[in-house]
Amino acid sequence: MEDKQIIDLFWSRSERAIAETREKYEHLCMRISMNILHNMQDAEECTNDTYLGLWNVIPQERPAYFSAFLCKITRNLSLGRLKYYMAKKRKMDVLPVYEELEEALGDSCDLTERISQQELVETINAFLSKLTLEKRNIFIRRYFFFDTIPDIAAMYRMTESKVKSILSRDGKKLRLYLQERGYGDEIR
Repeated sequence: MEDKQIIDLFWSRSERAIAETREKYEHLCMRISMNILHNMQDAEECTNDTYLGLWNVIPQERPAYFSAFLCKITRNLSLGRLKYYMAKKRKMDVLPVYEELEEALGDSCDLTERISQQELVETINAFLSKLTLEKRNIFIRRYFFFDTIPDIAAMYRMTESKVKSILSRDGKKLRLYLQERGYGDEIR
């Protein structure tokens, strides 16, 4: 079923919308959530919560890109669950990529709070638009979809070392870019 048809089902409040979304996108949602949480039960809960989130939000919004909209909801729910575990030290195996991005932005930057701020998002998007398409995609695969280095290397047919190098260099460039735009106090 096409995305437009699924959105129409949500608009008409048909429960079939959830079944169609699950059939078409469950694997994608589970992958995003598993990349963040590394726990099947939590990933399943976040994926199911994504469908409820869509049900509640689509009557107010008609997303232009349904799959991107869906991915964003899944990602935000999964990051919220990760933040919950980290805040209460309920889960000790902190996601390395989360720490990696916090390191690129600086120790005093609370990533989850900062990323939700529209101004910072726009600044990061401006930075990403200056990267080559391949580097931008690698950056997004790592820090939005939380793909592993080996998965990214296989996807782009390059060595893991090259992927790490690209991410390291672009992380440093991002940090400098943000400092130049007034995020210097928050980013060390």
